[in-house]
Amino acid sequence: MGRGGEAQASGSPPEWDVIVVGAGVAGASLAYALGNEGRNVLLLERDLSEPVRIVGELLQPGGYLKLKELGLEHCVDKIDAQKVYGYAMYKDGGEALVGYPLEGRGDDVAGRSFHNGRFVMRLREAALGCPNVTVKQATVKKLLNVDGGEWVDGEGMPIGGVAATENETQSTEYFAPLTVVCDGYFSSFRKKLAKKSAPVSPSTFVGIIIDGDPNELLPRPGHGHVVLGDPSPVLFYPISSKEVRCLVDIPAHVKMPSVASGAMAEYVLTKIVPQVPEKLRDPLTSAVRGGAFKSMMNKTMPAQPSRTPGAVLLGDAFNMRHPLTGGGMTVAFSDVVTMKSMLSPLPSFADAAAVGERVDAFYAHRTRPALTINTLANALYKVFCSSKDSSMEEMRRACFEYLRLGGSMSAGPIALLGGLETNPLTLVAHFFSVALFGVGRLMVPLPTPARIWKGVNLLKGAVTIIVPIVSGEGLIRMFVPSKYREKARII
Repeated sequence: MGRGGEAQASGSPPEWDVIVVGAGVAGASLAYALGNEGRNVLLLERDLSEPVRIVGELLQPGGYLKLKELGLEHCVDKIDAQKVYGYAMYKDGGEALVGYPLEGRGDDVAGRSFHNGRFVMRLREAALGCPNVTVKQATVKKLLNVDGGEWVDGEGMPIGGVAATENETQSTEYFAPLTVVCDGYFSSFRKKLAKKSAPVSPSTFVGIIIDGDPNELLPRPGHGHVVLGDPSPVLFYPISSKEVRCLVDIPAHVKMPSVASGAMAEYVLTKIVPQVPEKLRDPLTSAVRGGAFKSMMNKTMPAQPSRTPGAVLLGDAFNMRHPLTGGGMTVAFSDVVTMKSMLSPLPSFADAAAVGERVDAFYAHRTRPALTINTLANALYKVFCSSKDSSMEEMRRACFEYLRLGGSMSAGPIALLGGLETNPLTLVAHFFSVALFGVGRLMVPLPTPARIWKGVNLLKGAVTIIVPIVSGEGLIRMFVPSKYREKARII
């Protein structure tokens, strides 16, 4: 049994340069990317059957561009994916229509919405088709050190591989100089590799499928639809040529209605249906009466980079943001592109110090797109939820009206939302522009003391929303240029 291969009783062990744990969006695309560079990759996945999820169904245009960089754009073909060109937002009967700034980017560049499982299976097919990638259905049980024992943090030994079971009894050890853990939302190894990581659940999505042609069902075909409702947003978007997904957000402070008792159907019919655009009310009512609900708890978790020789976290195991903006897969593909780029100069991964240096470079260079998308998602969710605080309700109204202005007022925010603009300063500028726009609205027609005080509270509320999110993501990571952080080895 030697490092760099698979422990087995006889014969020459196969050589692995990288072990990737988890064949979801991040894992499968990373395996393909590294395999295409000539690395020998072992991709381990607990369950290779098609996953069923209600998130990860919208790929922003910025994510599609990263998919193209990886040579994986064909994965959105043959799954009945629908092109998405922007958003239609609704509040109190009003509509704000905003389109992605796609001019000059090519006819194929747009958002894509689809069944998540179909897309993941296409990514896995791509990995399976790569000669340098070996895919196995196996459950990783342990991280191993370079001597073959179970890895324990604090003992000073690098991670050298994993122990996995392919059935109830058979256990196999696999070794490689680098292990990338992409085991997702329910990661088994997050706490071992990033002890400071602490997922928080701000809400739960309840998913319903509305059967029918999206072009006939949706008020604005080719767009995602966001209803700024009470208590929180409701989303509609196509996932095939015959289906529209509705996601009802239920904040953590609201008691989750029971599906079995019929309380969930009652909640949607009485609370949500009256708030959605009239064209969607009857189709949503019919879908709710069909009773096919699926729920998923949303989680947010800033990345907490940690130096663990021989291993690195990626994907939802490493970093999560509220799925309201559909930015998760854009971050994942951006991270894969960055990791591939950082590791490319190395002829092999045998030099642990060199690999560690390149992983540090990955942490430095991933931050601009990832932290901007994360901050936007988490801040927008807070702004878009209804509030008993009249100042925060005014902030929500201001955001809606700001987007309705069009021009740079809508193009800037939608470029950030679509992953086409990743400068965090642009995000902060637009966020406070919305707040100041809200204050200006309050001063019309006359800046009375009560209106001035509400404006002060609005600005204070904007600060209390954005500052904790930015602090959680890391002020230095967010605003200090990556080249300086890389030189200083700041992760």
